Amino acid sequence: MASTGKIVLLGAGNMGGAMLAGWLKSGIAGSSILILDPKVSDSMAGLAAEHGVEIAAAPPEGLKASIIFLAVKPQIMDVALPPVKSLVGPDTVIVSIAAGKTLSFIEGHLGAGAFVRAMPNTPAMVGRGVTGAFANPAVTEAQKAEVHDLLKVSGPVEWVSSEADIDSVTALSGSGPAYVFYLVECMAEAGRKLGLPADLAMRLARETVSGAGELLHQSPEDASRLRTNVTSPGGTTAAALSVLMAEDGMQPLFDAAIAAARKRAQELAN
Repeated sequence: MASTGKIVLLGAGNMGGAMLAGWLKSGIAGSSILILDPKVSDSMAGLAAEHGVEIAAAPPEGLKASIIFLAVKPQIMDVALPPVKSLVGPDTVIVSIAAGKTLSFIEGHLGAGAFVRAMPNTPAMVGRGVTGAFANPAVTEAQKAEVHDLLKVSGPVEWVSSEADIDSVTALSGSGPAYVFYLVECMAEAGRKLGLPADLAMRLARETVSGAGELLHQSPEDASRLRTNVTSPGGTTAAALSVLMAEDGMQPLFDAAIAAARKRAQELAN
């Protein structure tokens, strides 16, 4: 994918850095990218230098960006956004990955225009993320396609029809990796309580979850079919699932947990 103008990345932390690495790996010229960050890590500075990516603490005078990616923490957007306004031209599309910050909030700092609100997740750091995205009506089909290409370097991109859906995406997939990591912790602890050495229980739990995830990734079968395939009637897996799938089992817990995450995303917008 080739951009017709400068891609500006505001913030080169974990998520911003993961996107930058993906762009460079996909063949985007480093010279077409500008990082705006007053303090980048040594590893990010090295990557930028290797590929000819410019780093600046403030927007260069006279530059109008093709795409601006807002990858700073939501808590500092009030301070980080005003200087970016000078980069916005009539053909600029702005993409925000800040949880909870609405397009209305961003427009309040940068003015009306073409905006995309996106929510990637941390597996993007290893090229296995998934991103939910919403484009406002000012985004053209060409701009949307270009943004899609930039987002998909870290995994699939799913477009939603309303901005409100992004809060649900945040609750499900944005925060979702933490739920899976906690599942590993719970499985390992249960194994320890059954008498396994703690380090062995953790290795078994970790490899089981990562392996099951890879099987889910590679298999054309849906999750329920894969679950059924490994569950023999009257067997050990069926005994465990009778607890996990009980009326007071995992589903109501996940319903409550993901609803709580969405509520918090909505609160962060205010």
